[in-house]
Amino acid sequence: MSSVHMDRIRRGCVELVGESELASRLASGRKLRVKLGVDPTSPDLHLGHTVVLRKLRLFQDLGHTAVLIIGDFTASVGDPSGRDDTRPVLTTEQIRANARTYEAQAFKVLDPARTELRFNSEWLQPFMERDLLGTLRRCTVQQLLAREDFQKRLKNEDPISLLEILYPLLQGQDSVAVRADVELGGNDQLFNLLMGRQMQKDAGQDPQVILTTPLLVGLDGVKKMSKSYGNSIALADAPREMFGRVMKLSDDAMASYYELLTDEDRAAVAALHPMEAKKRLAGLLTGRFHGEEAGAAERRFFDETFSQKKLPENVESVSFPAGDPSPVSAALAALGLVKSRKEAQRLLAQGAVSADGVKLEGDPPFASLLGKTVKIGKHRFIRPTAGGA
Repeated sequence: MSSVHMDRIRRGCVELVGESELASRLASGRKLRVKLGVDPTSPDLHLGHTVVLRKLRLFQDLGHTAVLIIGDFTASVGDPSGRDDTRPVLTTEQIRANARTYEAQAFKVLDPARTELRFNSEWLQPFMERDLLGTLRRCTVQQLLAREDFQKRLKNEDPISLLEILYPLLQGQDSVAVRADVELGGNDQLFNLLMGRQMQKDAGQDPQVILTTPLLVGLDGVKKMSKSYGNSIALADAPREMFGRVMKLSDDAMASYYELLTDEDRAAVAALHPMEAKKRLAGLLTGRFHGEEAGAAERRFFDETFSQKKLPENVESVSFPAGDPSPVSAALAALGLVKSRKEAQRLLAQGAVSADGVKLEGDPPFASLLGKTVKIGKHRFIRPTAGGA
């Protein structure tokens, strides 16, 4: 294995436990089993998930097998990693629905032909019934409570469920079940990954190499990207929404996005003007998940609409009854153009809603905007037309 390949593996890596073991296994020419587990706790994957998915794809490109484990069993337990509280309990139906979208979206990054897809209920259900007591005998309470997130909760007198304490054992059993050579995860997963390494030793297997990646910061530039924090960019976002959300990224966060989400040369990116670097990043990411043509089209749209102040050629037409007296805030919410009337009122107060280039004053009747080009926020354009009941 060349040093170039090892450099690519190390890029964006926080911890590499067993690096000499990895070098030896790569040099052997044996096809390695590289594991990544994801619990389907929400409907969609976001860019933060793709940091480690890209690392898994790299191993595929180097000729190895990606073992993607959908944690349908562990999702019902709840991973405590990085949490100051207990995760909400999901129903079986929610977990199954989320698992379907996770699988489809993961293959936007991974090569399906070189992926072994597994669901951990396959082995964890019998493990809980047959082997759990024996495993508990070999693991101490001190080991499980040593993790930082549990120590923080104990200090704050916040509850820790027994199921959460067991979670690292269940994730570790995943590694035993699939005989992982390497396990990938976010840096908040290190404790769980080390537990898998120990459990493999106890099972007489060669312990897995551990590689962790940083947690991608969200659009707020402070917290890790998470749908629950409202700072995420979902893989399911439409091209225009994805491009626009990347453009909201702070200049300070761009370097880490380039390092963790692209293969671009860091020195070349650093030489770019920040606005150009951000537009290039938005085009790259939009193109990756929606096709290169979509990425290029959104770049053109952004340049023409926001840099050159042109109105877009193809504006979404919205039908609205001419005699309806509803104010703009109520109509925008009713039409699904904003999340709520409160959000629409906030945009109006900020001067972020305009008609034919003129900012709206107050909250006028929406019907007064019929036939005009209405801009909502920074990136949404509509043209209301008379129609409907």
